Amino acid sequence: MTSSRSSPATAGEAEVRARRGKDSRRLRANVQLGQIAVEARSLSCRFGSIQALDGLDLEIQRGEIFGLVGPDGAGKTTTLRILAGLVPPSSGEAHVAGIDVHDPEPLCDRIGYLAQRFALYGDLTVWENVCFFAEVFRVSTRDRDERAVELLAMAGLEPFRGRLADQLSGGMKQKLALTCALIHRPEVLLLDEPTAGVDPISRRDVWRILYRLQAEGLTVVLSTAYLDEAERCSRLALLSLGRVVAVGTPDELRSRHSGTIVEVVLAEATPERLRSARDLARRAQGATGAQLFGDRLHVVMERADQIDTFVAGLREFVTIASATPVTPTVEDVFLQLRAGAAEQIPSPLAGEG
Repeated sequence: MTSSRSSPATAGEAEVRARRGKDSRRLRANVQLGQIAVEARSLSCRFGSIQALDGLDLEIQRGEIFGLVGPDGAGKTTTLRILAGLVPPSSGEAHVAGIDVHDPEPLCDRIGYLAQRFALYGDLTVWENVCFFAEVFRVSTRDRDERAVELLAMAGLEPFRGRLADQLSGGMKQKLALTCALIHRPEVLLLDEPTAGVDPISRRDVWRILYRLQAEGLTVVLSTAYLDEAERCSRLALLSLGRVVAVGTPDELRSRHSGTIVEVVLAEATPERLRSARDLARRAQGATGAQLFGDRLHVVMERADQIDTFVAGLREFVTIASATPVTPTVEDVFLQLRAGAAEQIPSPLAGEG
């Protein structure tokens, strides 16, 4: 006789499916109401033994330039690839422009995606690349021509429309890739380190384009390892080890920094002297951290009234050109928050026999 009661495993699976369906409907409703453009809940992704994402939550408002910030291995690229429908999450839910990322076909019409590596056709001209991607996205000839002229002018590529893509500079290639990603008028633009390896002028041009797109209502989600560049975003998510450490505007994140930062400039800032000064600062009384920022040293003091004593002590070992209290940068905040988060995250080897 067969029992009508489900087995524990089947009941458990049904419960998971029901919960997933409920979460999916809630996420989709939020997006469709116009509150947010991208939402993710408990997003996890594992590649073999590597936990690339570990319970990541995001809410990105429409019209924002939202930055994913963190070092290599933090989970930035994996997050973008999941949001683009290219990699399925191991668990969790995400919607982009009202579309479930588990349903990538309709998602393609709503998003533009720019990967880290140049993925256009080097043996096609600028114009031919644009036409090819317009055809891929089923853009009509009339709409293509109108949109392409607008985008090429915005990117400064109109004079080079007949040049082969392989003959463009790195910065111009990125602007061409951006143009192709925008040809079908997506609602959300996903950019994986769009300014990595490009010259300063092209980097400025890319940001000029992003600000114009934002003014037109486009939502931009980008990853960057440049923490100075992160200051340009509307809001940021600081990532470490596949987790969100903090979310907020640059000003909100800076306000979370505890302690007072003193910026130390050495008279002779050789790499050896800078490392020596950093190591000395980390052992100084009242100092809670010290990091190198190019040719300068940022030291976090517990209290502002400890700075004079600290600087006097450091002068006994190194020649200091200046020591000045400064406002925390996003990088200062990230380093402090990441250090705090690392203390709470168990070792990946814990519990393994």
